[in-house]
Amino acid sequence: MYLSDIESTKKEKVEMEGAEGVWIQWLIANKNGAENYAMRLFTLEKGGKIPRHQHPWEHEILFLEGEGIVGAGEDEKKVEAGNFAYIEPDIPHWYRNTGDGEWKFLCIIPIKE
Repeated sequence: MYLSDIESTKKEKVEMEGAEGVWIQWLIANKNGAENYAMRLFTLEKGGKIPRHQHPWEHEILFLEGEGIVGAGEDEKKVEAGNFAYIEPDIPHWYRNTGDGEWKFLCIIPIKE
């Protein structure tokens, strides 16, 4: 078993082109013994955004705090704490914090080597 806490997990600035005010914490990954899925905590500062991008893997997302817009394909939805989403593989997607504070969400993806 691997057990830790959010506060002691390294917080890294997301260096994706077009990303603004975005931080990631890899809570569970292959370095912790996980073989199938990684769990990441994203924090978007007020006004933060992740630009339109896509990958050949799915995303399972749980919105924990704050509010924002999540887009996928040609659709955008306003989300808040307690909402969750599934984004299919190869679908362009993006995120934008529209709230007055931080927007936090968990994102679980398959581990790809």
